[in-house]
Parts: sequence; C-alpha cells; structure tokens
Amino acid sequence: MVASLQNSVNTNTSSLAALASLRTINNNLSVAQKQLQTGYRVADAYDDASTFSVAQGLRGELQAYAAVQASLANGVGLGSVTQGALTGISDLVGNLEAKVTQLADGGISAGQRAIYTVDYNALTSQISNFIAQANYNGTNVLSAGSASKTFLADASASTLTISSQSSVSAAFSTFATSSVASASEATLALTSLETFATSVASSLGANASESRTLTLQSNFTNSITDAITIGVGALVDADIGKASAAVQALQVRQQLAIQSLAIANQQPSRLLGLFPTIH
Repeated sequence: MVASLQNSVNTNTSSLAALASLRTINNNLSVAQKQLQTGYRVADAYDDASTFSVAQGLRGELQAYAAVQASLANGVGLGSVTQGALTGISDLVGNLEAKVTQLADGGISAGQRAIYTVDYNALTSQISNFIAQANYNGTNVLSAGSASKTFLADASASTLTISSQSSVSAAFSTFATSSVASASEATLALTSLETFATSVASSLGANASESRTLTLQSNFTNSITDAITIGVGALVDADIGKASAAVQALQVRQQLAIQSLAIANQQPSRLLGLFPTIH
C-alpha cells in the first residue's frame, strides 16, 4: 500500500506544526529571559500563584521581624549606655569612699582638707556627669523620675524591659547634699555614701541582666530573619546560570523554528509545479 500524501493550499499542516513549535519556544524563551532580568524563578503570581503567595507571606513576616530588630537594637543600645554609666559610677564610688574616709580623719591639717575636698568635688561632679549623659535616643533611665522602657521581643508583640534605675539618681542627690567640711560631717557623709553605693551595685546587676536578655533575643531574631530569607530565596530565586544557558539554547531553537516555518510556508507554492505553464 502506498501512503497517500495530502497537499492543500487551504490548510498547511506543516506550517501549523512549525508555528506551534515556534510559539512554544517563544514562551519558554520569555520565561527564561524574565528569570535573567528579575533574578527570580517566581517573580509574580503569573509564574506560580501558590509559591508566590507563600513567598509573600514570608516576606510579610520579614517586615514584621525588621520592626522587632529595630526595637531590640534600641533596647540593646539603651542598656549598653546605661551599663557603661553605671560601671563608671561604680568605679568612682570606691575612690569616693577613700576620699570621704580621708576627710573624716580629724588629724589632717586645713591644707590637706582643702586638697582632699577638691578631689571629692571632682569625683562627685564626674558622677553627676555620668548620670546626666547616660542618654540613648532621647531616653535616660538613670535620671530622676525616669520610667522603664519596653521593646518588642518578637513578631507577636511580646516585650522586654529596660527598667528605670532612677534610685541611683535619688541616692546620689541625697549623698550630694552631705557636707565634708569637718571630720564629723564627713563621717556622717559615709553613711549616705554607703546607701548610694548599694543602690549603684543593685542597679548595675539589674541592668546587666536585662541588657543581656535583650542582646540574646536580638541575636535570636537575627537568626530567624536569616532563616526566613534563605527560605524565601529557595522558593523564588532563579538559577541564573541555568537560565542563561536556557536562553542561549532557546535562541538557537528559535532561529531553527523560524527557518522551518519559512520552509513550510513555501510548500503550497510547490503545488503550482503540478500545472503546465500557460502561455
């Protein structure tokens, strides 16, 4: 049996097949070029609706955690500044105790008392400066009447606190009113100085604990955001090397398909050869 070949000037099946192949190649080339241009395998819902929706949800979480990171950074900063001031004050308290003890000695001369008093005033002035300068982003938890500050701990709006340590300022104000003009007055000043030292030690420990908690939470939040970022990338990022190779291959296939379409389009005109030339 001889296979029959159907030729038609109305329907060119070869041309339709070539056109369908070219259309498929063009679509695939468009996808590969989009990946190269955007860097995403799933750039929008048209690429993959479900994956894009999941990625958008994760991006929303990242934005929430960005706000948490900013809040925790403020908390860590405030805690660090407060800790630095309290550490400096604690260091000076020992020097101040030595100086007041010297001033409580009834056997020193007037000249010696004057020298010790200058040192005493310099130390108290420096402590006052530490308290006044323990400011971060407009907040000073050492100042008189200061309030505790809360900071976001996670995306569900849980909070962590840097407590007010205004007791340090209050205890220092009481001590600063003490006179050291005589040995007996300096002896009395030692009592209020001890109260101030106790307040500093207590605040130093409390602020260190809260600052450490904020730092640990900040590190943990950074780990969470890194994990989410990697997850989003795994979902939507394109393999640029693979996409580049695909573009080059598809461009070659596109040229071949165009040539095949041109050949197929010439096929109906060959039917004219079946007819004699009319003169």
